[in-house]
Amino acid sequence: MQEEQEFINHLLNPKTQNQAFQQLLQDYQRPLYNHIRNIVLNHDDADDVLQNVFIKIFQNLKNFKGESKLFSWMYRIATNEALTFLKQKSKTSGISSETLQNKTIDNLEADVFFDGNEIQIKLHKAIALLPEKQQLVFKMKYFQELKYEAISEILGTSVGGLKASYHLAVKKIEAFVSTN
Repeated sequence: MQEEQEFINHLLNPKTQNQAFQQLLQDYQRPLYNHIRNIVLNHDDADDVLQNVFIKIFQNLKNFKGESKLFSWMYRIATNEALTFLKQKSKTSGISSETLQNKTIDNLEADVFFDGNEIQIKLHKAIALLPEKQQLVFKMKYFQELKYEAISEILGTSVGGLKASYHLAVKKIEAFVSTN
């Protein structure tokens, strides 16, 4: 934690800020992209959201209180930005978020950055049927292999509640995959 506080101090110090932010980009660009991509599903959308996330991180570092890990704080920003992006996109398109998500899943095969197969598309369709919170918990646990404690900090939910959400999500996904 001492090391993280020193890094945050470098991020806030005008003399070391640029170099520290470059390090932050290098360390977190790929994991944050993957997290966002799991939520928005589309590569170009994920890139746009990721840029907004790093802008927000840079602008709000001075407000970071250290009540959670820097990693958790950045993931919370990324999660909120991705969800906000999806809501705005569905509103702009004049369709429900569920319809938008299904259209995005249907377009996954045409996405040159998606290297999945038919089974993975079926998995994404099953995930799309879950409530938003269960989707987030499942994606963070299954795809990103985050520990419940980290997910708890990111989503502000108890570990017990997360375990229950994940268990329910798995059961629903298994039921969908076995019947479709």
